[in-house]
Amino acid sequence: MELWRPDRVYFEADARNTVIGRRVRDYCIKNNVEMLETTSHNQVRNLPGENEKAKYAAAKKTLIVGIKRSMKLEVCKPSADYQFSLMTNCPGSCEYCYLFTTQGKKPYVRVYGNLEELYDTIDKYIEKKLPHTTMFEAASTGDPLGVEHITGALKETIEHFGRLKQGKLRVVTKYAAVDPLLDINHNKNTRFRFSINTNYVIKNFEHNVDNLWDRLKAAEKMALAGYPLGFLIAPIILHENWKGQYKEMLEALHNHIGQQQNSFITFELIQHRFTMNAKNIIEERFPNTKLEMDPEKRLKKWGKYGRVKYVYEKNQAQEAKDYLTGLIKQYFPNGHIQYFT
Repeated sequence: MELWRPDRVYFEADARNTVIGRRVRDYCIKNNVEMLETTSHNQVRNLPGENEKAKYAAAKKTLIVGIKRSMKLEVCKPSADYQFSLMTNCPGSCEYCYLFTTQGKKPYVRVYGNLEELYDTIDKYIEKKLPHTTMFEAASTGDPLGVEHITGALKETIEHFGRLKQGKLRVVTKYAAVDPLLDINHNKNTRFRFSINTNYVIKNFEHNVDNLWDRLKAAEKMALAGYPLGFLIAPIILHENWKGQYKEMLEALHNHIGQQQNSFITFELIQHRFTMNAKNIIEERFPNTKLEMDPEKRLKKWGKYGRVKYVYEKNQAQEAKDYLTGLIKQYFPNGHIQYFT
């Protein structure tokens, strides 16, 4: 898949002369991308489009370079101790994206220029928990690999964690452009995870991201480069022939990274869920979506910040958990399932 190219880039004044800002500006000049100004990365208006679907498409081709004002890190259970943002949103257009709940009105891609301030914050959080190791998640609000060819921020962040003794990093992606990350000093402090799914899910719901086979090839590259590996099977969707397709997916994964059988590979299993706010936004932006989002067929649960979300009924969720757990144990006897949620 070709690397993402934005149609327009907005800069906050304070971000323009940061290291990231200069890299993005150089990219724009080289690739003839329109450069504009904004007073805030939260206040970008007047994007083109006559309806919600068109405005969403325009936003997904818009990059904002801003300054991250708050340096308070949120807890990120069960994935990590804390999460931080190299970016918000991503170039992909996955129909089920959980960010629709929190970022639905601002789907444009945002990156942040004040990396040194972020690293200082990370170091302070690590110091507070000494002598224990602190785990950080870098991809909970977006997929930084999707813009790495423009910013270089993920490479810098992995190298920063490579110099730390009590800090560990976790990254997850649906992209395959990992070559800039292969020959850097990660010191095994970054667990690089790939989000994988069945061909049905990827074909119908995951747009502008790499296909399964390219992700698996990228995982193989990262394994050979010495990175600890992990895989998110997310979201688990119980579509027609879901058992056969998830088995095919794990067989393909085994074929690509079979040489890592004795490595500690992690798996995270996340069933499909939605909020009513996300459902409304999804149906407006993807009017022909095949996503099943009938609250009458789902179990209602209370999520973070008191939001109501809808997951599979208990018996369906248990069946999916048991089936996938059995496959993972079969193909990856040394693999570790961190959680099913």
